Order: sequence, then C-alpha cells, then structure tokens
Amino acid sequence: MTFPIIRARKPLKHWNSCLEQGAITIGFLGGSITDARPRHNWPEYVREWLLATFSNVRFRIENAAIGATGSDLAALRVRRDIIDRNCDVVFIEYAVNDHDVPSYRRRRTREGLIRQLYKAGVTELIFVYTYSGDMKEEIDKGRYPASIAELEELAIHYHIPSIWVGKYGLDQVAAGKLSMDEWLPDGLHPKERGSRIYAECVIEYLQRELQGQETLDRKHIKHDSGAIQPEQLLYEPVTDTSEAERSKGSFLQILQQPDASKLPRALDPLCWEYIVEIPLSELELIGQWVEQRWHQYEWIDTMLETNELGASLYYSFRGRGLMLVFDYGSCSAEFEYRIDDGEWIYSNRDCPEWVGHDGWLRLFDCGDELTNEEHRIELRVVKPRHERQELGEYIFRLGKVAIIL
Repeated sequence: MTFPIIRARKPLKHWNSCLEQGAITIGFLGGSITDARPRHNWPEYVREWLLATFSNVRFRIENAAIGATGSDLAALRVRRDIIDRNCDVVFIEYAVNDHDVPSYRRRRTREGLIRQLYKAGVTELIFVYTYSGDMKEEIDKGRYPASIAELEELAIHYHIPSIWVGKYGLDQVAAGKLSMDEWLPDGLHPKERGSRIYAECVIEYLQRELQGQETLDRKHIKHDSGAIQPEQLLYEPVTDTSEAERSKGSFLQILQQPDASKLPRALDPLCWEYIVEIPLSELELIGQWVEQRWHQYEWIDTMLETNELGASLYYSFRGRGLMLVFDYGSCSAEFEYRIDDGEWIYSNRDCPEWVGHDGWLRLFDCGDELTNEEHRIELRVVKPRHERQELGEYIFRLGKVAIIL
C-alpha cells in the first residue's frame, strides 16, 4: 500500500488571511518530540522557515507541547494553554505518546480536544504524525499503525490536514539517505538533523498551501540529505466535497463560520468535549497542606503539596469523570481514593527509570463513565510501593483537578 505523506483536506483560509493582515499566532500541542525546551525540535525549524519566508509578518508562537504527556492532558488544559492565548492555527502531535493508550481512551480524548478547539473558533488544525519503533511492523505490512489510523478517522470526519513526517523519515532511511542513528538516535527522539527532516515535510505542506510561498529560500533547509523536492512526497491535495457533504450544507463552509450547533456528530459520544477545572481552593483538606505558586512548570499556576502520610482531601462534584494532575517522580507519595463510599483503590503509578525525583507532569484518570449525578471523592496520601523510592520523605503534589461532564 502506498501512503500519502501529506493530506491537505482543506485550504488554510484563516492562516492566509492572517498573513495578509500581518500577524498570526501558531500553537503546538504534543509530547517530547514537539516540546520547545530542547531548542532543537521540529517546530524550531518551521519557525525559522516562516520568519525567512514571510519577513513582514509578526509571528507569535505558543508551543504548549509537554514531554511524556498525551492527548488526555491536552484535552484538560487546551483552554488555558491554547484557546485563551488566541491561537489562530494549531499543530497537534500525539501519534507516538498515545500509541500505548487503549483505543477507546485515545479516541475520546483526541475527539474531545478537537471539539473544544472547534467550538472556541479554532478550526485550522493540522495533525503531525511522528515515529516510534513499535510502529514499523504495521508500516512494513502496508497498514497504518492503530494510533495513526484512528487519527486519520478524525481527520476525515473533521477535515483536518495531516502530515506523516514519520513515514517520510522512514523512507529517507530506507533510501540510504541517512542512517536510523542519524535520524532517531534512541529510536524515538530526533536531535537536530532528525528534527529538520520532520520540519521538511511540514514546510513542504506550508509551501504549497500558503500565499507568498514563492519567496521561499531553500538554503534554510540545511541537513546533508538536501532539500526535499515536490516529487519526493506523495501529496494528496484539497479535493471537492462529496455530494453528501454538499447536501448537508458543506462542513467546510461551516468551519469558516464556526457554530457549535453545526458541528458534525461526535464519533464517540463519550469524548472529552466538556471539561471543567476545579480551583484547588475548593478541596476539603485534612492534615498539613500548603497551596503555593508553582515555579517548575508554566503549565501549572499553583500546586497543593503535603509530605504527611495520611493527609487527605475530599470533594463533591457532579459529572461523569474526574481527572487529577500531579508533579510526579521517584520521591512522590502515592494515594488511595474511593468514590461514593466504594472500594479503596491504590493509585499504583509506574515509575520508569528515566523519571527523576520529580518533574513529570502526570495525569491520573479516576474514570469517565460515572453516572451524571452528584459524586464524592475521598483521597488519602500513602507510602509508595515501587522499588525506586529510597528516601524517607515522600512528597505529594497535586496541580489540577478537572471534571468531565
């Protein structure tokens, strides 16, 4: 099977309008491959190209990607980190970090993320599919890896362009233009050269879709394999909508004038479309706790912290799901919780070798299929059972609580 690497699906009408007006805000959501902090990931080189190509445009970049996080946490924080920052267009990269998540779960979180953005008027989204080694077997068999296949279902349903940068990189390796070690030294995370390969695909797509692209100076694509040429990529351009779509009033037209009531039906009725974050100040606390401004992440405003085993908290809520977000590491305490006087459940979070004492912004799912009525959660801090804990003091840090409606 021959896979198109770039599927355009719909024109970048709003992006081009912003270029004409001279200013645009570009958002990024994803994991460590997109995270801005390494300073060598693919968004850096896309930005470099944009600045060189559209010298009279004021660009604002809102890179909200966070390493070791998936679309579930993105659905929880998209309003704060993307919507409220007035992003005009958003790149979304979760094919890799969602790969090991159960299918039903990633379908819900991804579609909820999309629908939140669309309802807020952010309708120019672009999927970017990167690569991990566990995808190769399916690709070699001529199949989309499941994580990407499910993103493509959403891309078709919501007319979202997609760019399979991972397949392009794999093709470059197969053609002998670079080694796997040069592309992905650890099999997953690119360094500068590998990130430039990812960026080339994105740049090729933008070059075709944006006005004024004739000003492109290809010297800005610097890696040794040389700049890609249009014939190197299998490109699926924008096509006319089907008769069925035209009879519905053209979803492509609806996207240009967003109206939540006109969004297509959700593929999964349990998608995370409605999420409400709860202020930490509303939690009932027992024991020694402190709520303080948090300096470690810009993604968290305040953190609720205790090092007292047995400290507890309570909260009553109405909704069908509850999410907790922590600063997590090998020195973190664990917790037990129960909902509505049910059985106590131990959090039992894994602690991989790459995790430091703290610093992993980690979401914990207390379930999203409760009855939509009043519930009460009880939580108490307990000693961890994993083998990595070597210190006598345990820290419990809670950064966000959110309800799924």
